[in-house]
Amino acid sequence: MTLDIKVYPKARRNSIEVHGARVTVRVAAAPEGGKANDAVVALLAKRLEIGKGRVRIVRGHKARNKRLCIAGLTAERVFAHLSVK
Repeated sequence: MTLDIKVYPKARRNSIEVHGARVTVRVAAAPEGGKANDAVVALLAKRLEIGKGRVRIVRGHKARNKRLCIAGLTAERVFAHLSVK
């Protein structure tokens, strides 16, 4: 499935917020050298309880708005996991 997210790097703490179909990801990592992208992938993989290799950024590597491909999960399962605090 594909998931569109908005990323805020250099946040105080890592968090994921879901507002309807809009997902906001805040990471403490700085947006230099791909560190923020790596942190986004790691945070989403951990919350979804899957391996990092199954979460891939397909668009927006250098932008705040990103499109991710999450292999092997349905949209219902992704939003169920992301909505849980």
